[in-house]
Amino acid sequence: MSTSTRHAAPGSDVGRRSLTDRALNAVLNLAAAGGALCIVLVVLAVVFDISLILFRTGSMEPAIPQGSLAVVREVPASEVGVGDVVTVERGERLPITHRVTSIEPAADARWEITMQGDANPGPDPAPYSVTTVRLVLFSIPGLARPVAALNSPWMLGGVTLAVSALVVWALWPRARSTSGAHSTEDTEDTV
Repeated sequence: MSTSTRHAAPGSDVGRRSLTDRALNAVLNLAAAGGALCIVLVVLAVVFDISLILFRTGSMEPAIPQGSLAVVREVPASEVGVGDVVTVERGERLPITHRVTSIEPAADARWEITMQGDANPGPDPAPYSVTTVRLVLFSIPGLARPVAALNSPWMLGGVTLAVSALVVWALWPRARSTSGAHSTEDTEDTV
């Protein structure tokens, strides 16, 4: 009676593949955690009216340098005080973010807000009549350019391709490998 058994040779590709699989699984887990974090941040942004603004000018230096990214929250104008940094809409023109120098109630639940950039020699030319503003919660210097770059079609396309490749890799069928150092095949009895 004979039994045939196959053993994996020491130093075979099994160990290397396992290390590669572990590294790729770690990347996949990191990407999944990043995706989950993005989902949580989007939900929080929607629930709490939070958004991002990019500072292209230095009118708020030194408090908020040019090239900073700020996290802002939409609030009623009645909650704003002198000294707060807020963003107001200006119709067809870009929004402006400066420090509040005075605030007074106006007609129809509106508020007249006078603002001035920290680096500007004088106040903005005219007060802003608003019902809501976006209050700057905090800012991070130097993040405006990388965030703006993420909005380019080339970057969005590259990220989409990379994520697609990662998903395909994760879902691609793999050959089953043995977990031990050796495996046994069917035995044949010879008489």
